[in-house]
Amino acid sequence: MSDYTMTIDGKSVKGSKSVGVINPATGKVFAQVPDCTKSELDQAMEAAQRAYRTWSKDINARRKLLGEVAAALQSPPEGLARTLTQEQGKPLAKAQQEIMGSSIWASYTASLEIPNEVIQDNAAGKVEIRRKPLGVVAAITPWNYPLMLAMWKIAPALLAGNTIVLKPSPYTPITSLMLGEILREVLPPGVLNVVSGGDEVGGWMTSHPVPRKISFTGSVATGKKVAAAAAPDLKRITLELGGNDAAIVLADVNPAEVAPKIFWGAFENSGQICSAIKRVYVPEAMYSSMLEKLGELAKNVKVGNGLDAATELGPINNKMQFERVTELVEDAKKHGAKIVTGGSRQGTEGYFFQPTIVGGISDGVRLVDEEQFGPALPIIPYKDVDDAVRRANSTTYGLSGSVWGKDPDRAAEVAGQLECGSAWVNQHLAIAPNLPFGGAKWSGIGVENGTWGLLGFTEIQVVNVARN
Repeated sequence: MSDYTMTIDGKSVKGSKSVGVINPATGKVFAQVPDCTKSELDQAMEAAQRAYRTWSKDINARRKLLGEVAAALQSPPEGLARTLTQEQGKPLAKAQQEIMGSSIWASYTASLEIPNEVIQDNAAGKVEIRRKPLGVVAAITPWNYPLMLAMWKIAPALLAGNTIVLKPSPYTPITSLMLGEILREVLPPGVLNVVSGGDEVGGWMTSHPVPRKISFTGSVATGKKVAAAAAPDLKRITLELGGNDAAIVLADVNPAEVAPKIFWGAFENSGQICSAIKRVYVPEAMYSSMLEKLGELAKNVKVGNGLDAATELGPINNKMQFERVTELVEDAKKHGAKIVTGGSRQGTEGYFFQPTIVGGISDGVRLVDEEQFGPALPIIPYKDVDDAVRRANSTTYGLSGSVWGKDPDRAAEVAGQLECGSAWVNQHLAIAPNLPFGGAKWSGIGVENGTWGLLGFTEIQVVNVARN
């Protein structure tokens, strides 16, 4: 039987089946969680639908309780951060930051307004645009930031007046189940339901008749399946999908100054961030120097178990992703790429991969063209900036990108030519709760965060009153 429980209608539900969760630092099962059945999912959906009738009525009550959600995460139960490290792999300090970030996201969202917009108000009549909640939201979250990305969905959905059934990734379900347990003491029964299980459960959720919206964060391939499943019932969708973010380095920068920022823009969370730098375009004259600087950083960073206080980078989260990164690096080697640093597994247990800098590579090789989502970074020379922009845009992805230059105005001009949702200058991963985040092309539909993300959990109602 599982060590953790689902939250359905405000109650602890052990479930009739269980499944193991693997610690990526060891490659071994360290806990059991419920494997949600169709019947249990139906119960969660029905609870959310019942709770919606009351929850949707009073935004002031919702705002107050969302503030209490933020407060509950300011003083999380002992063991939450440690469990996040055990199931995800990230260093303990980063796990603690994720929990605090989740609290900050909830607190900020609680402060947002959903104003009515008056279009006309005169003797003839009044026309008002109102924002109404959608109903039940099915939220499906990934394994790289399980708590933070859950809160990106929970906070705006609840403030808007919706109720939720949340399903975390089967690789990192425990902290989301723990979150459900914590918030049972804060939220009315049925407002937030948390279930766990494999990808099959996600499929049941997206085709279930109850939800009116699906909010999904994950791969492009699965995002397309979610969109297809939502279409017959015309469910609203927000899809935050993958990226193959390009960083373009301009000729006026000092490689020693920008290399550390680019390195951490790529390798934060062991490269397991949808908007991390996935490829770097560097002027030919600067190429050798940039390879050297990035290689030194990769060689000296401390990789290890996230529970070790000295660890800077943890393991890749799961075997499937570990094998994918390994495959892409091996393919690059076969195509003549130069491994500057790293290039292979680290140690004999768990899913550790050496931080890898790859040179002698160009477009057309899988490590450049595809999203690696791991600690391997290709560095590509370019002749002129127009060519670098063209190559950066020659992809089906369009999540984010960055341009690095001594003249920020010139760099911003180049950044504006990138076909992506977030274009950063002299920084990367500059994500904040008050800024919309989403992608162009295959990188997603809709945005999350800020007022823009909040309104994505509403629909418009026009109230048109005649006065004569």
